Amino acid sequence: MTTSPRVLDPRAVELLRTARDWRLVGLLFERPHGIWLSEITDLALGCDDADLARAAASARDADEGDYLALLGPAGTVSPREAGYRKTTDPARLLAEIQAYYEAFAFHPEAEDPPDHVAVEAGFLGWLCLKQAYALVDGGSEALSVTADAAQSFVAEHLACVAHGIEHRLASHEESYLLHAARALIARVGPLPKVLEGDWVPSGLEHSHCSVTCGLNGGADKQAVGEGDEIPPEFRFGLPASDC
Repeated sequence: MTTSPRVLDPRAVELLRTARDWRLVGLLFERPHGIWLSEITDLALGCDDADLARAAASARDADEGDYLALLGPAGTVSPREAGYRKTTDPARLLAEIQAYYEAFAFHPEAEDPPDHVAVEAGFLGWLCLKQAYALVDGGSEALSVTADAAQSFVAEHLACVAHGIEHRLASHEESYLLHAARALIARVGPLPKVLEGDWVPSGLEHSHCSVTCGLNGGADKQAVGEGDEIPPEFRFGLPASDC
């Protein structure tokens, strides 16, 4: 007796494609080494995101030294979320991110720290895989919980590092990393209004500096929305305040 092959829910198929793209984004921000380029080439097959496909194609010329000069430990562009926070306790930030990973059994085999953009993007891909599985398995509650977690993780964490990286890379020569950053920005959307917590670094306690420290007008304010608060770490190019 033969049985008809099971047809995947179209939504699950789309989630699998999205998971592939997230993995590609994350891989592009990893240090080029080993079979890195081969993996990128394979994942880019069928990719219909123009910036992401262009980044994958440009990665053929990637050089480990150039990558480290930009995103390495002493590079000019921090690939870590902590590098774009001014009034968020770094230890608490890492604990929050790790709590997300543990809640969804995400244990990446990566050389990068938990708040590295490559790891955070990989986590979004993992959540897409979990959503696809929930759809196939009929787990509506698991689907809802995972979808909500993906949305909150982007707003609370990934959007911050994505916008910071894209802004800093824009001042450098165009590269596959800039195309990857633009593809990432398209996925995370606009910068959230509120990013910081209530922690004030030592030395600023008596300067009345808080989550609104250094707010100012200008192009950055327009990017987020008229009247919105601009977190201090995204006051790119604005004059220093008295805070």
